[in-house]
Amino acid sequence: MALLLLAVAAILALGLIAVYNRLARLNVQADTAWADIDVQLKRRHDLIPNLVETVQGYASHEKESFRAVIEARSAAIAARGPAQQQQAERQLGASLGQLFALAEAYPALRAVESFTSLQDDLGGIEEALQSARRYYNAVVRDLNTAIVQFPSNLVASGFGIQARPFFELADRSEASVPRVDFRG
Repeated sequence: MALLLLAVAAILALGLIAVYNRLARLNVQADTAWADIDVQLKRRHDLIPNLVETVQGYASHEKESFRAVIEARSAAIAARGPAQQQQAERQLGASLGQLFALAEAYPALRAVESFTSLQDDLGGIEEALQSARRYYNAVVRDLNTAIVQFPSNLVASGFGIQARPFFELADRSEASVPRVDFRG
């Protein structure tokens, strides 16, 4: 009888370890996925001063537009966590849209190779950022699903593992990225 109880306790302990390890793996994957988003956002933030400087050379009298982009960039760099970063990136995207609209009014700027190169780089970063966001959301979905399923919900609550927020768009219009083509 004691041997049977010992075997049942060992099976339960192994099950607990397996469930905890799965939750821990998903938690680490979510951290890694968020770090990937941060890397892409840093690449985007690093590109913006060059973009502003290039446009500023052709439209120096538009100081308010440039200040809005730089302030939005600073806020985006300072933001922490999905909710703050989503809000800051939304504002940065809006100010970048205004910058591109401003740049469209200057035909000479469209012919500048450095501007088109920066525009292409920004497009590549946006695609990588979308991919990183999709991966993060997939990992968060798996983690959040595991946290609410039995028996892992008991393990999650016992070890303080909590659900994570998705990286979502607050406005569905953000789903379609405006593309401004200055070459034609």
